[in-house]
Amino acid sequence: MPLRPPNLLLTLDAFETIFYPRQPVPVQYAQTAHAYGLPPSIITPESLKASFKKTFKTLSATRPNYGRADALQGKYGGPRQWWEEVIRGSFGDILSHTEGTTGGKGEVKLPDGMVNALLERFASKEGYELYPDVRPFFRRMQDLKMNMRREGGGGFDNLVIGVVSNSDDRVPDILKSLGLRVGKTRADRDVVSTRLPGFEERSSPSSSSIPTSDSQSQSQSQWHGQEINDIDLVITSYDAGAEKPSPLIFEVAKRQAQSLVPDSIGEWACVHVGDHYEKDYQAAIDAGWDGIFLPREDGQVVEGAKSVNSLGELVDVLEGYSK
Repeated sequence: MPLRPPNLLLTLDAFETIFYPRQPVPVQYAQTAHAYGLPPSIITPESLKASFKKTFKTLSATRPNYGRADALQGKYGGPRQWWEEVIRGSFGDILSHTEGTTGGKGEVKLPDGMVNALLERFASKEGYELYPDVRPFFRRMQDLKMNMRREGGGGFDNLVIGVVSNSDDRVPDILKSLGLRVGKTRADRDVVSTRLPGFEERSSPSSSSIPTSDSQSQSQSQWHGQEINDIDLVITSYDAGAEKPSPLIFEVAKRQAQSLVPDSIGEWACVHVGDHYEKDYQAAIDAGWDGIFLPREDGQVVEGAKSVNSLGELVDVLEGYSK
């Protein structure tokens, strides 16, 4: 008798692996500011690039991982407040010496609605687009999942596809806005993700470590019904409480994948793909997974790393994981 095909968990990084900014972030910040009446002579992509970098670095040090620790204690608003402070700090750094832009307490006044416009822009396809190989890749994964429903087809007993990203909970909305079908499963560490303040609205705590009726119904729909997700779970550093390269975020992803398929038998092969050598490729290996390096920038070569040049090549690599 042939060996039983394994269960496969495949995760991908999000930013600059699946999607990327439609235009450089400083350019989009400047365009939005100009639309709200801020002067192009002062608010330039070059000035915003420097001020954004400084503000982002400072806030990452004072409130790491989008202020999660303080959010858990009810002292902070999570990613929405975090990014609002980045936006206000970036523009404030430029405008603080401009006449007529500060209030009575020395605070920089930004046009009404501009901050929210930027928050919304970078939560959807307005700010990002998919790499050209992404849609064809997920179509091939859809075909593979459909073949798995036929007896003995597909090469795997179970295939779970996820995203593991050092980011906040806007990622699922970005992916859905870009046309991908995304399941409801999230991280489950310290507190059910739905109880953390953030961007994404989730109606039920489907990310708990013990599947609820909601997550069970999702599992049945995924494996036995008509609906098949492109991405079954999304694990962000904000929800998981750990950033890559920490092994913890990978542990959370594997646990959540197994909760989606509670009747799985046998071992799981776990594979992570991303564009960052240390935080994706090496981090996966250190967590006991297989890492695959996907350099999105021309000329990125790391000797000895298992690499693919596109997600199309990844499909061929995955065939080697079936027994």
